[in-house]
Amino acid sequence: MRASTFRRLLNLWPPFLFNSIRLLSLDDGYTEARVVLRLRPWNRNYVRTQFGGNLFAMADPFWMLLILHHLGKDHFVWDKAGSIDFVAPGREDVYAHFKLEQGVLDELRAAAANGEKVLRWFDVSIKTAAGDVVAVVRKQLYVRLKPRNR
Repeated sequence: MRASTFRRLLNLWPPFLFNSIRLLSLDDGYTEARVVLRLRPWNRNYVRTQFGGNLFAMADPFWMLLILHHLGKDHFVWDKAGSIDFVAPGREDVYAHFKLEQGVLDELRAAAANGEKVLRWFDVSIKTAAGDVVAVVRKQLYVRLKPRNR
């Protein structure tokens, strides 16, 4: 699927649409994505800052989606674990930038080539427009060659 079409569809996905999360850009090679979480009255917490669940949600699917696009139907790519470290209150719109390096893809393919499961952690910082870190989200991915390809 073309990156521009995928971006439009993801922006209509209810968990993103109703929580003011938008995929701003996705490059044609599926190696780089930029996401924004707009601060709105309906997604603020009790102390009027970004709701932590939305901070995690804005970062949740992207490492898996980017890697799955590259490894394709020959591999399982699943989220295994995740964590979030809240660094500062989010009192404004926040952004996440995902950049997938070719070397990481090569490492994953090589590690999974014998059919063994591969677990790898990926991090992304969630920042304000000025570059101040609000949170760091860690996601652990499970990658494995499908049985028919082992």
